[in-house]
Amino acid sequence: MQQDYNSSNIEQKWQQKWNESKVFEAEADDRDKYFITIPYPYLNGNLHAGHTRTFTIGDVVARYKRMLGNNVLYPMGFHVTGTPIVGLAELIQNRDPETMKVYTEFHGIPMETLKGMDTPERIVDYFSVEAEKSMRSIGYSIDWRRKFTTTDPNYKKFIEWQFNLLYEKDLIVKGSHPVKWCPNDDNPVEDHDILHGEGATIIDYTLVKFKYNGMIIPCATLRPETVFGVTNLWINPDLEHVKINVTFEGREEVWVVSKEAYRKLTFTDREVEFIEDIDARSLIGIKVTNPLNDTQVITLPASFVKGENGSGIVMSVPSHAPYDYLALRDLYDKDLSEYGITEDLRELKFISLIKVKEFGEFPAIEAVEQFEVKDQDDPKAEEATKIVYRREFHGGVLKENTGKYSGMAVSKIKDVLTKDLIEMGIGEVFYEFSEPVVCRCGTPCVVNMVKGQWFLNYSNPEWKDKVYRCIENMDIIPEDLRVEFNNKVDWLKDKACARKKGLGTLLPFDNQWLIESLGDSTIYMSYYVFAKFIAMGIKTEQLVPELFDHVLLKKCSLETAAEKSGIDADIIEQISSDFEYWYPVDLRSSGKDLIPNHLLFFLFHHVAIFDEDKWPRAIAINGFVSLEGKKMSKSKGPLLTLNDAITNYGADISRMYILSSAEQMQDADWKNSGIETARKQIERFYNFSKDIIGSGIPTCNMENLKGIDRWMLSRLQQRILETNEALDTIRTRNALQNAYFLLFNDIRWYQKRGGSALLCEVLDVWIRLMAPFTPHICEEIWEAIGHTDNDLISLADYPQYDESLVDTQAEFTEELISGTLSDVDEIIRVTKLTPKKAILYTSPEWKMETFKKALSMQKEGNLNPGILIKDLMSDPEMRSHGKEVPKFAQKVVSDITAMNEEKFDTLSNFDLDEKIALEENLEFFKNELGCPVEIYSADNAEYDPENKARFAYPLRPAIYLE
Repeated sequence: MQQDYNSSNIEQKWQQKWNESKVFEAEADDRDKYFITIPYPYLNGNLHAGHTRTFTIGDVVARYKRMLGNNVLYPMGFHVTGTPIVGLAELIQNRDPETMKVYTEFHGIPMETLKGMDTPERIVDYFSVEAEKSMRSIGYSIDWRRKFTTTDPNYKKFIEWQFNLLYEKDLIVKGSHPVKWCPNDDNPVEDHDILHGEGATIIDYTLVKFKYNGMIIPCATLRPETVFGVTNLWINPDLEHVKINVTFEGREEVWVVSKEAYRKLTFTDREVEFIEDIDARSLIGIKVTNPLNDTQVITLPASFVKGENGSGIVMSVPSHAPYDYLALRDLYDKDLSEYGITEDLRELKFISLIKVKEFGEFPAIEAVEQFEVKDQDDPKAEEATKIVYRREFHGGVLKENTGKYSGMAVSKIKDVLTKDLIEMGIGEVFYEFSEPVVCRCGTPCVVNMVKGQWFLNYSNPEWKDKVYRCIENMDIIPEDLRVEFNNKVDWLKDKACARKKGLGTLLPFDNQWLIESLGDSTIYMSYYVFAKFIAMGIKTEQLVPELFDHVLLKKCSLETAAEKSGIDADIIEQISSDFEYWYPVDLRSSGKDLIPNHLLFFLFHHVAIFDEDKWPRAIAINGFVSLEGKKMSKSKGPLLTLNDAITNYGADISRMYILSSAEQMQDADWKNSGIETARKQIERFYNFSKDIIGSGIPTCNMENLKGIDRWMLSRLQQRILETNEALDTIRTRNALQNAYFLLFNDIRWYQKRGGSALLCEVLDVWIRLMAPFTPHICEEIWEAIGHTDNDLISLADYPQYDESLVDTQAEFTEELISGTLSDVDEIIRVTKLTPKKAILYTSPEWKMETFKKALSMQKEGNLNPGILIKDLMSDPEMRSHGKEVPKFAQKVVSDITAMNEEKFDTLSNFDLDEKIALEENLEFFKNELGCPVEIYSADNAEYDPENKARFAYPLRPAIYLE
């Protein structure tokens, strides 16, 4: 080994050896297989630290399973379809200043190179090379023979086959449907196409038609039941409004809306014609008719109304909406004569229409008073609003003044009332985003009711039932996400699956359309099987439907597939055999942002196309990664590219840092201070290993072990067990905690206690435990301890728990010694004295018996202080200690129930003569404390000048320092 740790030299050395030995090129054989995939990256920029988390988790699992003896396939492709790359090419062509800055500064692309990336094809060519280089440089154990991009002609053949199949099954339909739409690109957009508002959903509002002088003043609401309680409408006097002619389902009406609403309405399935501009001020102070009860309500000025929200005119229900009450209250003393309003607004009669047990007549007023909300700008107004809406929705019922709806639950009324309003001609459905959405081209998106659009019929109940069954039978990690997956399936509606612009595959049954970018990314895991053979010489024209039918579905004969494709039957049989071997996917590991889209579609398409034995077996989800507290963005920054992370810190350091930063759904934050700590940890690991190897310590004779050696072996089993259990459930942070941090603490204690005989054996286990996390350094140390040629740690056996090496007696002894030493050190630190003598008092027998009994009860699952005390006090010997017993029993119960699982497991069979254990290690205490040490049992304390023995506790001796 080199004297100093040099990450670059070590990592390049082992990446080259892995590549030359083809160690990660998986072929079907007689071993148990493990097929793991992660979402292929989108190539509109260099990979960044955010990708590191999902990809490294996948690689840790792949390496772990490989060391367990599984035949592991971990492949990778590149996603390039859709509009983002086309949009980026246009920005580069136009030399957009912001784009040129982001891609030179954050992505590290030389300006001259960037200027040449002015077509989608050149962008794909550049980033596909860079992405593979980045993933190789961090040590991912990927089978690169199977790589592809989603615009490869061969892949398009596969996508055409898939969509023809879905079309034949009537799972692709044509019709009108609301979709997210970019007016500039004239295309539907999905989350991958969006700059802002990636998580936005399309919400159906109810449009209520108030009337004035033969015109309609529409108001959009999510709570149509509150129409019964409207006291006024809000209109912003500073917004532009228009009068428009609206024709829908044979009904022609004149509407007044904001200019922004007019623009949105042109994208709906209504015929909309501009008539004239309207001065907003002329609309304020008028009386409009509530269409549901024919009451007259006034229009009032409100600067808070935004033109882009709904129709740009808002109805006010101050009895049930805190913001409406606050806004109205703010106008009480205002002079509104400029709008022709002279009446006292205090005389507006509030209408209570919802009965809810937590509130009286006017929930909004009560909530404002309860939270002491000052005005509309007070942040507590939002809190008051949420609590009113939540309580009314979950527990509210409509009052008698709502007519036939009286007694109906608020949670059930929306669809019923909206349907009635539509039938009466006084309401319509209006679609709106849950938050503003901006396309990557910079254009604000709209909800477009597209006619003649192709949709994946995800609302099909039979299709959903299959997905529910798939979710029920697969592993979801973490488990509590299973409910969210089911909810997302429940809410999922039909999705546009085609667009007119971008990169991708033409819809085979309608060549005017391109298949949407998430639609072509659902079953590509099965294409990895074909990709290896395609790379060996299969031509594009040979990828006929019959070939896919035979290999993937067994619905076409081998003879027909061979005849139609022109591929030798033996090769087809080999492809088919490989597919049967590798499928289904054993684990799909992904970020949580893909749950509502890609991961759902992944399940939908698998259950639609494949038999149940080919459905995915598990999905694991992880959180996001930010950069110094800020969200990373490839198109805007800030950004730390994967290349920069590896160049600045090294592959193993970057891997260790990101894996130790957060667990499963928790979000991680990449901080420079944190990665510097990871660097020190890796260097410490390297230096420790180098010292052990250079020390010449011989292999230990396992028959002549000391107590501390038996403890080390026992602790090692616990670390092995915890690491394996954590990796089996994809808790990589917990696994790394055990495999590195906690084990290193154990080793340092072992050395402090004079242990050395097992260091070589421990190192052998330690580097194998760490190999999935930090593979390069582990290969280097593995080689240094004598493994040469192709004897790679990547293929070594992963350490397994050996119960025969667990020594509870040794663990109890060291628990006692370490705890006692720590307590003495703490007393010395606090008192600042230098002891001339230390006296230790071990626990009296009655306390020891109480402790053991409590541990036994906890192990059986029935630890209860009352039962414990009753049991103890039935013993005459215990009763002799009087009130001390109940008091001590309470403490013991509290302490045991607070123990973590690992500590309790260690203590569950507790049995130790503490006095003997301490006496056998008397020299250790004398050396550590630098003074004489005496040991007494609290049952027979010959010397106890300050009555300290009474504080003795099992595994926590009382201490007196002179």
